[in-house]
This record gives sequence, C-alpha cells and structure tokens, in this order.
Amino acid sequence: MFWQTTRFQIALDRPQVMGIVNVTPDSFSDGGSHAGERAALAHCERLLAQGADILDIGGESTRPGSQPPSLAEELARVVPVVRQAVRLGVPVSVDTSRPEVIDAVLSLDADIINDVRALQLPGALARVAAHGSVGLCLMHMQGQPDTMQQRPTYTDVVAEVRDFLAQRLHAARMAGIIDARITLDPGYGFGKSLEHNLALWQGQAALCDLGPPLLVGWSRKGTLGQLTGRPVGERLVPSVAAALASIARGARIVRVHDVAATVDAVKVWCAAGLGGPPAH
Repeated sequence: MFWQTTRFQIALDRPQVMGIVNVTPDSFSDGGSHAGERAALAHCERLLAQGADILDIGGESTRPGSQPPSLAEELARVVPVVRQAVRLGVPVSVDTSRPEVIDAVLSLDADIINDVRALQLPGALARVAAHGSVGLCLMHMQGQPDTMQQRPTYTDVVAEVRDFLAQRLHAARMAGIIDARITLDPGYGFGKSLEHNLALWQGQAALCDLGPPLLVGWSRKGTLGQLTGRPVGERLVPSVAAALASIARGARIVRVHDVAATVDAVKVWCAAGLGGPPAH
C-alpha cells in the first residue's frame, strides 16, 4: 500500500507521522508560535529532526469558532513557507480549501492537498484532478468551523460519516483521480460532540472498507481534554495514546503536534508487531 503524491510514493507498510505546521495567529493549541516564514521553517526543520515523515502546513485556523482569513492573508502565510519547505526532502502537505491557494502551492510542487472541506468549494476538486499526481485528503466536517460545535447532530455518526466520505470519494473518482492519490479523514472534533467522537472512533474500522487509507488527527483535541481533565498544553500522553489507538483501528497516517513522542511510540508499536496495515 502506498500514497501517490506529487513527488513521492509514500509507503504505508508502517504508520506515517505527519507533523503539524500552523502558520496562523489563532490555532487552538499553538496559534502564533510559528507565524512568519522564519519561525515556520525552523519548526519544519525541528519536526524533521524529530522524525516526521510528512509536513502539513496550514494558513487557516479551523478551530471551533474560528473565522477564515482573507485569501490574501492565507496566501501570504502559506506560499513563502511552502516554497522553502519543498526543498527539505520530505512530502509537503498543505491544509487548505481554497482553489486559489491550491493553484499557488501546486505551482511550487506541494505534494498533498489536505482539505477539511473535502474539495467542496467551487473549483477545488477540478484543480486537484487536473494536476494528475498530487495526493489529497478528504475530511468529514459537519457545518463550518465558526459554528460546527454549537449543536452537532447525528442519528448514526459512523454511517453518516462513512456515507459522506463515500460520496466525496465517488466525486473524486468521477473527476479522474485514482484511489492511490486519496486518503480519508473522519474529522474528529469537526462538528462532533464527545459522544460522537467516541462512537466514531470505536467504529473507525468500518471506514477502512471504503478503500483508501485513513489519515487521523486527534492531537491535543478537546475530546482528549474532556476525557482526562487536562488543559491543551498537557495533552501529550493522551495524544500519543489516541494516535496508537487510531492506528489499531486502521489509520495509516496520524497528524500530530508532538512528533518526537509519537514517532517513538510508533516505533515501539511496530516492534511489537502491531504496525502493519489492517487485514481485510
């Protein structure tokens, strides 16, 4: 199993660790910490030294209640960092929904488009399909970041998330995108209550039946705080535990802030013989 991206075929015979690079002033856990090109690039290099397999660069905070930046702001945050990051020798993912940002980063050889809106904005899917090789991640989100946590409602969260991802997967296939380019993300914390997140997590293996590998992001999220009582700055252990539990239920890529600890945990997990892809 592999993930086809612009410049790399990413082998998924072992879980991959995607390091988060938020180039934003207002992300929920590290907003402002890596804002600006120099600080962001230093963080990229630090994550690679800690063992990150993939870098994920984002210029829009999608924390609950957030407002999107202007197009000019997002481009100014992301483009200079991506221009330098693609020289670091690892796959570079860009966390964006806007077709204009997709165009800009693909012109710089970005490897992956990671879209919380699953390429639903007009023109986004066409841009990615036309490229021919860029990898993509389609994520489930109920609502939009500014309102998604106000009243999330599901009858059967696993079935509804699965159906949405199946629909977006079908749309990508109809646009000519091969499965080898696609990953799927359940969207933990995006329009989901504590109970929804836990039910979806426990049923996550059902999403593997859709075919493409799963990319999962639990790092430092509010549900982990609700489970443990820990504030966002003290969720390293819960985040690592969540990454391993997600791998156990089929995830092949985990998106994390705490790369070094996660990489170490995944090494031990794999040494125990638990790191292979799930059986079907």
